[in-house]
Amino acid sequence: MDILVATFNQHKIQELAPLFPGHRLLSPLDLGYPEIEIEEDGSNYFENALIKAKAMHRLAGMITLADDSGLSVDALGGGPGIHSSRYGSRDGRTKLSSEERNVLLLADMKGIEERACAFYCCLVLLHGPDRFVSVQETCPGILTDAPRGSGGFGYDPLVYLPELGKTVAELSPAEKNIVSHRGKGARLMNSIIAAVKLEP
Repeated sequence: MDILVATFNQHKIQELAPLFPGHRLLSPLDLGYPEIEIEEDGSNYFENALIKAKAMHRLAGMITLADDSGLSVDALGGGPGIHSSRYGSRDGRTKLSSEERNVLLLADMKGIEERACAFYCCLVLLHGPDRFVSVQETCPGILTDAPRGSGGFGYDPLVYLPELGKTVAELSPAEKNIVSHRGKGARLMNSIIAAVKLEP
């Protein structure tokens, strides 16, 4: 089954593709659509994922998968949360680089001992204008005081998983797919796809 992924983030598509074996995941760019800005004005991960899925489904008219994810840090009241990709932005639109966001987060957490955090991922699969299924998963960890590892992307170098003794960025892709918020969410979504007849 062909599935349009509602993102222009190639890192996210590369991470999602092996999580959906038997399906072909396409980016809007693969279909010739120019990059567009989708206003993610929802109040939680689910609302933002649904907004993205509906926007791309209206454009292409095909089964669409949207992912909204972020890092929630307990000591920051759950922040950056749904604003993770725009953390530190002055205007809410212009994004810092991943490295810049990581530096800012570590600076904001300087001297704070409580460092519990968790990645969140909500996946929405839209198979009609108002027909969708959604799942949400988490990956809890501890925020480090310095980046570790070169794999993954985003906040991965800052999130330490005590049970594995590594940051997410130090995991192999196979290890990450087992424990990550996105990997766990994808397995749930695959089980739903297998059980439900989907029509675009």
